[in-house]
Amino acid sequence: MSNRFRLGGDLDVNRLGFGAMRLPSKDGMGGPARDPEVGRAVLRRAVELGVDHIDTADFYVSHGGAVRANNLIREALYPYPSNLVIATKVGPVIRPDGLHHGTPADMRGFVEANLDGLGVDRLDLVYLRIGAMAPPHGESLAERFEALAALREEGLIRHLGLSNVDTGHLAEARAIAPVAAVQNHAGQRDEADFLAACQESGIAFVPFFPVGGGRELDDERLAKVAARHRATVPQIGLAWLLASSPMALAIPGTGSLSHLEDNMAAAAITLTDDDLADLS
Repeated sequence: MSNRFRLGGDLDVNRLGFGAMRLPSKDGMGGPARDPEVGRAVLRRAVELGVDHIDTADFYVSHGGAVRANNLIREALYPYPSNLVIATKVGPVIRPDGLHHGTPADMRGFVEANLDGLGVDRLDLVYLRIGAMAPPHGESLAERFEALAALREEGLIRHLGLSNVDTGHLAEARAIAPVAAVQNHAGQRDEADFLAACQESGIAFVPFFPVGGGRELDDERLAKVAARHRATVPQIGLAWLLASSPMALAIPGTGSLSHLEDNMAAAAITLTDDDLADLS
């Protein structure tokens, strides 16, 4: 199975990328600020290790907005390598009273904020993120996606994606404009259905929290295979994700150089038929 994927049919990327959510803060979005220089060092090292697909969002910020993922990316990597693909998400609005979601009229402002923060004229991939931690079944995304499709027609966006959606949302969006990628929670109930739908249509499947979202993974099956490969359980989790489908991309995130090195080493792990049988 190839370790490369043509995102949107024309952006060739390593299937093991990097998620920027943990760069600004120690405890995920809105947590205490992390040293910005550490974040910049992690980004530079990620590119050195072969990362050419970075996933970010304008709302990936530390408490009070002092450190922002997009700013760190620009500061560390601009001018960007010609092969670097930066994907971002729009939709959520983080306010003191909690999570809110933007309207179709808000989409232009969200896109322009990402353009400004990253210092680019066009965004490679923009996901429309809906709901909270589970897809909002039955909720229409058509008007918001139409607004993003119009910005794509203007040339501000190269490809469109969806995040935290069900198969009904995917069908609704594809009737409006091409969908290049879907980003859902790893292990979501209908993950197998999504993988099948993506594989049939050439759509990338990019699960978030691919190695537990900061929680320890203690699955005995993973531990058994990890011992066989002298690897860590998270490394086997990443290798398993990549082995699940040629359409699967991984974007593990970290604010630690050592964790980054460990994550990227997963690309060198080839799971055998016995490993896959043990994991299934």
